[in-house]
Amino acid sequence: MSDTELLHKSKPEPVRRLEVFTGTGRRRVWTAEQKAQIVAESCGDGETVTAVARRHGLTPQQLFGWRRQTSRQALRPAEHDTPAFAAVVVEERRPAEAAPVAPVAPSGSQMIEIVIGAATVRATVGIDPTWLGDVLRAVKAVVP
Repeated sequence: MSDTELLHKSKPEPVRRLEVFTGTGRRRVWTAEQKAQIVAESCGDGETVTAVARRHGLTPQQLFGWRRQTSRQALRPAEHDTPAFAAVVVEERRPAEAAPVAPVAPSGSQMIEIVIGAATVRATVGIDPTWLGDVLRAVKAVVP
């Protein structure tokens, strides 16, 4: 026997609480439609996430998680989308003197001319496609 067991204890041991959960508990399964409706409700004017979460028996953290998941899915391109193609406009042939001519590149190589609204982008053959894509996105962003 140790000497600490022989000491007189002036205070009784505190009563410990024991909870027994029966049934399925509070874990619920939400359908995608229910989640979408609750997330949309939380994004409404004058609504706080906490108030919407309380109304539906959720924690605010769970609702914030659903909102984050929804925004990520909206930013992710759909896997079943078909490739997009640019519209091609074919004009009737004009007489040579009436057709606009792009200036010849210094090296004598061919050029492609892309017209977006009022902007015209000219690129030589063999240009880096990534760079050209960046330029076209920038032009589309500023040209109506």
